[in-house]
Amino acid sequence: MRRWSGTARIHLLHPITTRSRCPHRQLSAFAQHKNILSTVSTYPDPYKLLEPQLTHLRTTLLDLLGSSHPSLTEIAKYYFLHPSKQLRPLIVLLFAQATNGVGREWVRKRWAAEVEGAKGMTEELDQPLTRPDVLNDWNPNMPDHTASFESVFSLRPSRPLPEIMVPPARPTDAHERQPTLISPTLLLPTQMRLAQIVEMIHVASLLHDDVIDKSPLRRGVASAPAAFGNKLSVLAGDFLLGRASAALSRLGDNEVVELIASVIANLVEGEILQMKEVYAPELGLIGAPRVGKEAWNIYLKKTYLKTASLMAKGARAAVVLGGSMEGEIWKEVAYAYGRNLGIAFQLIDDILDYESGEATLGKPGGADLRLGLATGPALYAWEEHAEMGPLIARKFEQEGDVELARDLVRRSSGVERTRDLARAHADKAKEVLDFLPDSDARSALEVMTERVVKRTW
Repeated sequence: MRRWSGTARIHLLHPITTRSRCPHRQLSAFAQHKNILSTVSTYPDPYKLLEPQLTHLRTTLLDLLGSSHPSLTEIAKYYFLHPSKQLRPLIVLLFAQATNGVGREWVRKRWAAEVEGAKGMTEELDQPLTRPDVLNDWNPNMPDHTASFESVFSLRPSRPLPEIMVPPARPTDAHERQPTLISPTLLLPTQMRLAQIVEMIHVASLLHDDVIDKSPLRRGVASAPAAFGNKLSVLAGDFLLGRASAALSRLGDNEVVELIASVIANLVEGEILQMKEVYAPELGLIGAPRVGKEAWNIYLKKTYLKTASLMAKGARAAVVLGGSMEGEIWKEVAYAYGRNLGIAFQLIDDILDYESGEATLGKPGGADLRLGLATGPALYAWEEHAEMGPLIARKFEQEGDVELARDLVRRSSGVERTRDLARAHADKAKEVLDFLPDSDARSALEVMTERVVKRTW
């Protein structure tokens, strides 16, 4: 088997001039031509492929959100009870299916999911690592035995050490064996729980964003701040992050904890970058905006931090939970795919703000401009129309600024150039999948690169 060098891994994260091919998927010129002629409609639908798992994920996720305070439970579940694409959990589960079996640690990961006491079974992921009376985390959906506050807290004897579980030995020929996907396909309980954690973090960010952006709508219904108020929305977001963090610790993988914890930091950093555009004086960040490379670097960095980071690191974490180790290409593919797909997704989302002046995604046209945000189409228009600069500098605050900015974008190639940039990122996401073995899951991931650009779900 060919060994992948560090150069090969870096190769995935930057533009490449020649199309890379997976050594397990060498195709003749005729076969390649035949594949190109095949229509995407023959590929599996990503949502139908994992429809039972997504339904189960949503149902069981609600059990994680119970609180002793009914109002907190209600708002914590509010966005989960409305239809959503579940895009981020879908990416996690598809990468799990596309790589389970190929990592050198797969045998041990599967063993942990099947042997009681190895901490990888579904029921064990719900069990706290610390005594419930120390955690004091009341969830009416799960059994707990918290201590009463009616008396002083008594010292309890230490629990006996659990039996040490010995995982199976790693095959001695692990470096030489041919990576083979598990058949029939199998999702580990840890990967299912990771998908739920990723969705919880995403929804927590929506709760906080809707407070900051003063959004009246979310998915066509009243936003949480509009329905419950800002204070409860912020607290519910914090509550979700707390529950997600506790669930994350029980997955038993330090690398995964680091990856997902860093996403939370990324979301905050991305929000600060966005606030810098709107609240620069309040943040002590005064300076005229600059057209060109600097503006684009800030915009794309913010796009990664707020949108792509969760997709990229969630996908990578799913592959790690499936047994991929350092030096293997699989988790590098997952990260490169998620990063590129996430940026493409947000670029198209920013385009929709300029589409036909109608409400899109539950928000009115021009919503970003009204928030003072200059996204891709506006930045491209600025390169063609200098009068866009003063509008961006004053955050589109004056009467008529939003309408003028939208007109400048329409008279420029801003929308088309932003769509081309999104397509470039989506194409790169699709390209890196060539390193994965053939499977329905990989084909579904390819379909998603098309759907993100065309925004068809």
